[in-house]
Parts: sequence; C-alpha cells; structure tokens
Amino acid sequence: MPQYTDDDQEPLHPVVADLRRQIGMAHALLFCTPEYAGALPGAFKNLLDWTVGGGEMDHKPVAWINTAGPAAPAGGADAHASLRNVLGYLGAEIVEPACVSIPMARRMVRPRDLVQDDVACARIETVLTVLLNRVRHL
Repeated sequence: MPQYTDDDQEPLHPVVADLRRQIGMAHALLFCTPEYAGALPGAFKNLLDWTVGGGEMDHKPVAWINTAGPAAPAGGADAHASLRNVLGYLGAEIVEPACVSIPMARRMVRPRDLVQDDVACARIETVLTVLLNRVRHL
C-alpha cells in the first residue's frame, strides 16, 4: 500500500509561504471565480487548500463576486456553495451583503477585460464599499 505524506509542513514551498504571508497581511479578501463543472475550478480549490493549515483566514472578512454568463444554468450558485464550504473550514468571516452574482454578457466587457456596464459597475462598487466598511468596523 502506498504511503502518503502531508506536504503542508515546514519548510513550506516558497510560493505557498508567500501566499499565506500575503493573505495574512490583507485586511479582507475578495474572491472572483467562475463556476466550472458545477463547482470551483480545480486550480482555485487547490490554492484554497494550501491555506487550510496556516490559519491566515481565521476571522478575516471575505466576500465574492461571480460574473456568470447567461449560459451558466445556476449563475455560479454551485461555485458559491463550494466556496462557502471551504471558507467555513478556514474560519473566514463571510460578509454576506458583499457576496453577489452579477450576470455578465460578453458585450458588457471591453477589450482588456474592463466592465463597461453602468449597472454592473455600480454593483461591484457596492460590494467593495460593504467589504471596506466591514474592515473599518474591525
């Protein structure tokens, strides 16, 4: 039977150590992720998995924005449920009013990935304001 080891031990890979350091220095975190096959994309889930052993997200305010296209049947709800579950394990403080799904069609985005829709921009600004107010409250 193969023997498995946990790589989440000192010394951490420098990339993982830097990720944890940056998360630890942040006052809050805002995630923006697509839904892939009804869940979080694998690479993003792996990134979150590397933070489980560090404790940097414990009590840290977090929120998310999903900009699902019209083809996404659940509008990113399944990815959000998966993200909520992982963040719960990490002890993060989910700032509910700052967790939103914003339907986003390709025509709403300019070249260089800049949102050009006034309604979408206003919703994003509201999310940022709510998250910032939570940080200021702390």
